Amino acid sequence: MTATPRDPVDAITAQWAEVRPDLDTVPMAVYGRIYRISRAMGDRIEKEYKRFGISRGEFDVLATLRRSGEPYTLSPRQLSATTMLTTGGMTGRLDKLEKAGLLSRSPDPNDRRGLRVTLSEKGREIVDESVTAGLEMQHEVLDGVLDAAEAEQLNGLLRKLLSAH
Repeated sequence: MTATPRDPVDAITAQWAEVRPDLDTVPMAVYGRIYRISRAMGDRIEKEYKRFGISRGEFDVLATLRRSGEPYTLSPRQLSATTMLTTGGMTGRLDKLEKAGLLSRSPDPNDRRGLRVTLSEKGREIVDESVTAGLEMQHEVLDGVLDAAEAEQLNGLLRKLLSAH
């Protein structure tokens, strides 16, 4: 088995070990790597979605509607809660996506003051194509480094770590 090459996080923790040998930097290394992986993959996924004319944030809105199942309709409040966006931030995304024909807004038949946001057929096609392309890219990266058992083990460990937050 070949050794895993050192990375920039190793350099940072080695520097800390030099000046503060009393510190246990394992948590710094773990979270530092998670952060760097997240940023690197986020940048790659953003480029992937750009091919479909959408940003990662816009993908999140379309994907939330798609995952909700037919008729692919939610309130702006439900969308904001799922995407962790303020209502103001959501309004801007909805405006852009509606202008592009990827969704529509209509009055809520059960609430005179409310709106319903519905994924259009074009929006469904875009989100289906972009989620497939994004997953293919993620598989390519993951499969190039980890075997299936390692990927499952990492997934379980990250789930365990995330549940603690």
